[in-house]
Amino acid sequence: MPDHVATSNRSHADALPVLRQRGQHEVFCGLTGIMWLHRKIQDAFFLVIGSRTCAHLLQSAAGVMIFAEPRFATAILEEGDLAGLADANDEIDRVVARLLARRPEIRTLFLVGSCPSEVIKLDLSRAAERLSKSHGPSVRFVSYSGSGLETTFTQGEDACLASLLRGATPASPRAPSSLLVVGTLADPVEDGFRRSFDALGIPVQFFPPRRAWELPEVGPQTRYLLAQPFLAETGAALDRLGAQRLPAAFPFGAEGTRSWLAAAASAFEVPRARFEEVVGPAERRAQAALAKIRTALEGKRVFLFPDSQLEIPLARFLHRELGMELLEVGTPYLQREHLAAELAMLPASVVLSEGQDVERQLDRCRAARPDLVVCGLGLANPLEVEGITTKWSIELVFTPVHGFEHAADLANLFSRPLLRRGRLAV
Repeated sequence: MPDHVATSNRSHADALPVLRQRGQHEVFCGLTGIMWLHRKIQDAFFLVIGSRTCAHLLQSAAGVMIFAEPRFATAILEEGDLAGLADANDEIDRVVARLLARRPEIRTLFLVGSCPSEVIKLDLSRAAERLSKSHGPSVRFVSYSGSGLETTFTQGEDACLASLLRGATPASPRAPSSLLVVGTLADPVEDGFRRSFDALGIPVQFFPPRRAWELPEVGPQTRYLLAQPFLAETGAALDRLGAQRLPAAFPFGAEGTRSWLAAAASAFEVPRARFEEVVGPAERRAQAALAKIRTALEGKRVFLFPDSQLEIPLARFLHRELGMELLEVGTPYLQREHLAAELAMLPASVVLSEGQDVERQLDRCRAARPDLVVCGLGLANPLEVEGITTKWSIELVFTPVHGFEHAADLANLFSRPLLRRGRLAV
C-alpha cells in the first residue's frame, strides 16, 4: 500500500466519530469461551469455580449428555462455602485431587474464575501455584477469569490465551523469523491456512495449539497475525515478549482474507507473482460464491449491537462485499490499534458506537427499522416479536467463518434469517 494512501486511511479511521455510552448493557458470560477452547486444546481440562448457574450455562451451551466425559466441569460453591463455613481453597484442592484420580489423562488444568463475590475473593493464581507443587510436573495448572460482570463473552478466550503465554518459552535472539497466527480457529480452517502459508514458504505456528504443552517459542523474530479482533490482552502479552504484530484486516470475506495473507507475505518478502499464484484461485472462487448471495443482501439495512467484538470486521464485510447499508455498528470496546485497517474501510457516514446504554440503543434501532439486526441472545427474541429480523452474534463465533473457503458460509449466516422471514410472510 503506498504511504500516502496508508496515511489517508489512518486519518479516515481516526476521524470516524464514536458514540460512547455507559449504562445498562447486555453481555454474555466469558465462560462461554470454554465451549470452543476445550475442543481446540485437546489435552486440557477447564474447571470453573462457580455456582450452579455456571454449571447450567456450560451444560446448556455445550449440549453435553450427563453420561459423557466432557473436558470441563464446575466446582460448585455450596451453602457452606457461601457462609464461610468451609475453606474454599481446601475444597478446590479436594475437587482437583478427585478429578485427577478419575481423569489421569489431563495434562493442563485451567482454573476458571466466575462472578460470585466469594469466587472473586479467591486468588486462583496462588491456587494454581499450590496445585502445581502437589500434582506437577505431569499436570500444569493455569488460571484466568471468565467472569461475566465486566467482560464480553469473547474476552474469556483472550484471558485464557494470555494466561497460557505466561508459560511460553522465550525464543533465542538468533532464532529464524517465524509467523504465529493467534486466535482459536476451527481445525479445518487452521489446516487450510497452514496449506496456504506452506505454499507461500512462510514457517507458521498456530496459537492456541491443539496440545497445551506445544506452546510456541516467542521472541523478537516472531511476527504474529491476529485471527480474531478480541485479543487485546493476548496481543499485549506477545508485545511484551518482543513479538511484532503484522497490521491487517481480519480474514473475514475475500477482501479481508487477501489483506491478512498479504501482510504475512509482505513481512516474509514473498514475491508478488508467487502470492498471486497461491492466493488468486481461492480468492476468485470466494468472490464468485459471494456474488450469488449478494443479491439477497444488497441494499438491505443492518444494525449491529455490541456483543462479540466481531462487529467492526463484519460490518466492513457486509458493506463492501455484500452491499449492505450500515445503520449503526456497536462494539463493546474499540481497540483502535488492532482495528485500524478495518476502520479505514468503513464508510465515513457510519454511526460507530462503543459501550452500551441498551434502552437508548433499542430506541435508535426501532426508529431506524433495519432489515436485519445482529445482536445477543437476550435481545433477539423481543426484537423478533416486534417484527425485526435478527441474527445471533454468538453463532458467528461458533461457526467456521474465516478465510476464502468459508466466505460464502459467513454471508449465508446473514442471508438466511431474511430468506426465512420472507418465506413466513403472509
